[in-house]
Amino acid sequence: MQNLLPLGQPPAAVRILVVDDHTLFRRGLTALLGRDPHLVVIGDAADAGQAQRKALELQPDLILLDNHLPGVNGVDAIPALHEAAPRAVILMLTVSEDENDLASALHAGAAGYLLKTIEGDALTSAIDRAMQGDSVIAPEMMGKLIAAYRGATHAKAPRDQPATALLPSTALASLSPRENDILRGIARGASNKEIAREHGIAETTVKIHVQHILRKLDVSSRVHAAVIATEHGLI
Repeated sequence: MQNLLPLGQPPAAVRILVVDDHTLFRRGLTALLGRDPHLVVIGDAADAGQAQRKALELQPDLILLDNHLPGVNGVDAIPALHEAAPRAVILMLTVSEDENDLASALHAGAAGYLLKTIEGDALTSAIDRAMQGDSVIAPEMMGKLIAAYRGATHAKAPRDQPATALLPSTALASLSPRENDILRGIARGASNKEIAREHGIAETTVKIHVQHILRKLDVSSRVHAAVIATEHGLI
C-alpha cells in the first residue's frame, strides 16, 4: 500500500547521480535539475568505473546515464550500477537513437531511454514518472521500440501462422470505449498524465484503466499493449 504523506508535507527529494563524460554537460544538467526543489544532484561521474564507485558510496535514488562513455558504454554498465545501488532507478540520457542501444538498455534493466534533445520540463516529468514506476521512452524512439517488439513477435510465430493471429483480437473487443481511447494514448507513447489531461479524467483513473487493459490483453507491459494496438490498426 502506498504511504500517504501528511497533509502539507512536500515529497522527499529525488537524489540523482549524473553520469556523462562531458564536464560542461554535467554542469549544465546539474544546474537545470537544481531549479526544481525536489530534485537534488548528489554527485556526478565521467565514466562507468567512477559511476559504480559513486553509486556504491552515495546510493542515489536515480541515475541519469549517458551511453557514450570512455571504456565501458553506459548500456553495458547498467548491471554493475544495479549491483552497486540496487534501489536506484536508471534512466538513459543519450544522443544515440540506435534501436539496439534502446533494446539493450531496457533488457539490462533501465527504466527508460531519453534523448538529450529533451526539454527541461519534459525531463523533470520523465524523472517523476520513472520514480513512480513508469517506463519512460523518448517519443522519437517509441516507433523503433514497437517495430523491434513486433519483429520479435513475428519471429516467434509458427511457420504456418501469421504473428498477428497470435495477438488477442477477441481480448481487444472486450475493451470499453474509454479503455480503447487510453490504449491509443499508450500506443502514441503518451504518459498517464498526458492521457488524463486529454480526456479530462484523473491520473489515478488512467492508472486503473491501464491495469485493466494489460490484464484483458494478457500482457505485462505498455510496450506490448502498444504493439497490439498498432498491429490492429487502432492508431
